Amino acid sequence: MSIRTKARRLLAVGAFVTTAALALSGCGAITSGNDGATADGSFKLASYIQERIDNGDELRIKLSYHDPSLAFATPISEGMERAGSELGVDVQLIGPTGGDAAKQVSELQTLIQQKSIDGLAVSSASSDALKPVIAQAFDAGIPIISFNTDNPDSQQMGFVGQDLRGSGQSQAEELRAELGDGVAGKVVVFSLDTGAGWSNERFGGFESGFEGSDLEIVGPVNVGNEPNAAYNTVESTMAGLSDVVAIAGLDCCSTTAAAQWVQQSGNTGKITTVGFDLLPSTAEFVSDGVVDFTISQNPSEQGYQAVKILYDFLVDGTEITGVDTGAQFITKENLAEATVEG
Repeated sequence: MSIRTKARRLLAVGAFVTTAALALSGCGAITSGNDGATADGSFKLASYIQERIDNGDELRIKLSYHDPSLAFATPISEGMERAGSELGVDVQLIGPTGGDAAKQVSELQTLIQQKSIDGLAVSSASSDALKPVIAQAFDAGIPIISFNTDNPDSQQMGFVGQDLRGSGQSQAEELRAELGDGVAGKVVVFSLDTGAGWSNERFGGFESGFEGSDLEIVGPVNVGNEPNAAYNTVESTMAGLSDVVAIAGLDCCSTTAAAQWVQQSGNTGKITTVGFDLLPSTAEFVSDGVVDFTISQNPSEQGYQAVKILYDFLVDGTEITGVDTGAQFITKENLAEATVEG
């Protein structure tokens, strides 16, 4: 199966998963009036938001990202700003530096209590941590969705992003195809946050993609999001291993750290290296043949669509549905056609 065919298959699977999850979420009917959810669990728009809509006030939509200091947040913000400019919405990317879930929850609770938002999209490092505050927003009559990282067991009204498990599985399957049959050795997996729900989902898919293989998976190894520390972790990890045939990054930061080590250690072309996202540095590594392929999840579109579906719901009453931003396998051959993220 070609990389392009696999990308199309992943997109279709992701769309199905998103639609199925939303069908099972039971968000109920949408009404307006008194604040908060109704007795039957349906959503009721907060009266202060309805009043602002009736008055023609500028809508306030915020995207809460689990760590805005990450390089991946830049294209998300760009997409968000583009939607805000096109739609005439006051938009803002917020969140705690370092992925502190408690600080993210506290910030969101303050916004809800102060009634300073008309629509909210959240991306969480821990779905368990945000589940109560998502319910709080829903019960307060504030339209609430997730983006980038899903919170399927919460009262979110929709999800904008990539099928994490599906993308991890496809990464592993394509890597196996790259390595070919009969290859033995270790595949080392790195993640910027092994404790995060998104990382667990993606790694779970990665493991599924290696079922039946004789290759040994090592990791995932936590590298953090500080570039120098991430590189040092990759370097120390690799120093203690032998017979490594491949490296896989589960995100933007671990991918660039691993690629830097491969290049500087003289292992380009010797260790197959794959990853996620297409930051400018990752694009250079792909162009130089250091990274064999990376998977883009279109973060700019995630930021854009998160704003748009909330706006459409508030202004036009359009039902909130999930948006699968898909997955694109980027190689040296199709790099020129890809959109660099940042």
